[in-house]
Amino acid sequence: MISPGSDYGVPMDPPTDAVEVFTDHEAARRLSAARSSGVDPPALILRGGDLFRTLGGTRNRPGDPNPRQMVRVPVDLGVVISNGEEHLFVAHAIFRTRLWQGHFEVVMNAQWCGAYDFGPRSHPADGLLDITVGTLGLRQLAAARTRARSGSHLPHPALRTSRSASHEVDTGHRTSMYLDGVRVAVCPRASVHLETEAFMVHI
Repeated sequence: MISPGSDYGVPMDPPTDAVEVFTDHEAARRLSAARSSGVDPPALILRGGDLFRTLGGTRNRPGDPNPRQMVRVPVDLGVVISNGEEHLFVAHAIFRTRLWQGHFEVVMNAQWCGAYDFGPRSHPADGLLDITVGTLGLRQLAAARTRARSGSHLPHPALRTSRSASHEVDTGHRTSMYLDGVRVAVCPRASVHLETEAFMVHI
């Protein structure tokens, strides 16, 4: 588990059986497939996504005579239990309506969610989820979205934040569950927890 001020990552080329992924959802899907098969999670080569951005990933350009050596880092894995089913995520789990109306809950393992800095304190290997829950009116939502691009939407009197290794979601109404940017299910309640340093990525 990473701690403040400690080194993170080891310069290392990926193993020959590492799996290349370009999105957070693809990474979670690969990990879920390994889990279902009862085998160890594959090492992942990140090429894009919010986890990639959070880790400061940069792409080697084709034909670069001096390509940057890749770095191996351990990453926490998000697990959601909803309606008796297990789902995995690597970057974020968001519970909301289509237009963010009513109560919503944002659970971050990464810092970024698309263009939005929803987890300004989040680190994907510190053993903690960054959690924001609340309800915003339409005018407040518009202002919060603008400020969330820089992470300055917090603190906010209508939003409650916390950091924890686990979280119980209860929106009180039918809410869509978005894992790593993909709508997965509709559920008012779910349990979320982290498995620390559950897999390795190369960036």
